[in-house]
Amino acid sequence: MNNRHYNIYFHTHTVSGIVISVVLFVIFFAGSFSFFRDEIINWERSESTAITREIQLDYNSALKDLDKKHILHGRNITISKPSVEERVAVYMEGTKDTLAPAKQKEGSFFYLDAKNFKSYTYEESYSLGELLYRLHFLAQIPYPAGYYLSGFTALFFLFAIVTGVLLHWNKIVSNFYIFRPKEKLKTLWTDAHTALGMIGLPFQFVYAVTGAFFMIKLLIVAPAVMALYGGDDKKLYDELEYNDPDYTFENKKLANPFNINELVAKAKNNWKDFEITRVIIQNYGDINMHVLVEGELLSHKKFVGVGKAVYRVSDGKEIAKKDPVSQNNYLDAVKTVLYRIHFGDYGGYALKIVSFILGIITCFVIISGVMIWLVARQKNNLPEKKRRFNAAVVRIYLAICLSMYPITALSFIGSKIFYPLSQSNLFALYFGGWLILTIFFIIKKNDAFTNKFCLISGSILGFLIPITNGIVSGDWFWTSFMENKIQIFFIDVFWIFLASISLYTAYHLKPKKEVSN
Repeated sequence: MNNRHYNIYFHTHTVSGIVISVVLFVIFFAGSFSFFRDEIINWERSESTAITREIQLDYNSALKDLDKKHILHGRNITISKPSVEERVAVYMEGTKDTLAPAKQKEGSFFYLDAKNFKSYTYEESYSLGELLYRLHFLAQIPYPAGYYLSGFTALFFLFAIVTGVLLHWNKIVSNFYIFRPKEKLKTLWTDAHTALGMIGLPFQFVYAVTGAFFMIKLLIVAPAVMALYGGDDKKLYDELEYNDPDYTFENKKLANPFNINELVAKAKNNWKDFEITRVIIQNYGDINMHVLVEGELLSHKKFVGVGKAVYRVSDGKEIAKKDPVSQNNYLDAVKTVLYRIHFGDYGGYALKIVSFILGIITCFVIISGVMIWLVARQKNNLPEKKRRFNAAVVRIYLAICLSMYPITALSFIGSKIFYPLSQSNLFALYFGGWLILTIFFIIKKNDAFTNKFCLISGSILGFLIPITNGIVSGDWFWTSFMENKIQIFFIDVFWIFLASISLYTAYHLKPKKEVSN
């Protein structure tokens, strides 16, 4: 590689990496915990449910109960299960009956307990698992700014990955095995950055591509909408099969009794190993009422196995069907594969744990990259003012990034002791505590102290998490294991292991002085 190309790749890699470093760290740290979003939600609520995304609900009883509260006639109702928990998500459109009272014309979204049919608003159902999940794509920043920021961060991360590979291409194998902890500080950080970056390369590439796709796909397809569809985005969404078929509301009440459970069961029995993930009821109680049942084959049976069946309720006739075994097309494959490889929901706990480890390794790669940048700019030939500025920038970076560990552990404890915490109180605990810790470390002006304090305090709080759970709920990890409460057991044991590793790391850290050149 000639010097010109090397310098282009080097500066592109450095600039793109430094610009996105803090946001990227937040995305990967929160994203690593998001692999266990479902477990965190159930742990927080002291619930344990079957590990399946299939909706398990008595539809007839649930709809009868909802009809008393909301009057469902003429509404379109969507029931889905976004995570592995006891609650299902319910979205009701306003009634299509033009003579109905104004209140019935209002739509609503809420969560419904599948056992007792108690409903919760989004705010009431908010949890620490949801906070961490949404933080990993910066959803707390008002839409669409947070989505676009996370999407473009993923895009810049892709540039950093590609240019990093090009930089090390000639020595990609030899550098992988080099680690010199006794050399000068820049060498130590460079070796760690290179070796760990190569270990996590496939993982990082996948998440850079899929993250950018999910967050900024609207900007990507906007020119196509304008050029190919004359600005009509509905046509595009129809072709991408994001829009459901719409059946006309006849405004005539359905005289015959109907059984939604029976129709859902009929759809499920069409194919072996088929799980129902979404049920859409159109024109509830109307003579033209239809039920759309969607689902997927188990991932270990068929990685892309999306199917659906549509029933006309008046006579129970199946009017449309999509076979998950033989009728999945390229579009289904793209949507399903991108979703599954991003969320890692197809390999059980083993894949989730490996993904978490690779996510934390990526966090270390980000930090080591920042430290390389700092050490390279702390030479004696640089003006003192520039060196102080560079050190202050990295101090702020480290304060923001490293304080995520103890505040996340503290939030687990707080969400358990004060359950149920409202969304605003959970925000105050997590983001308020994060801000306080960040300011404290910036004022302290000691990077070694920041690192060690965050590791030790996070470890201590991590050990307290299963203890707090045992005291508050009585679900000690050994009892939850015996009672087959796998999700609760997993989070307690997960924190014991994580706290042990970080505590071991903290007590084996030794300050290393840079050798002046």
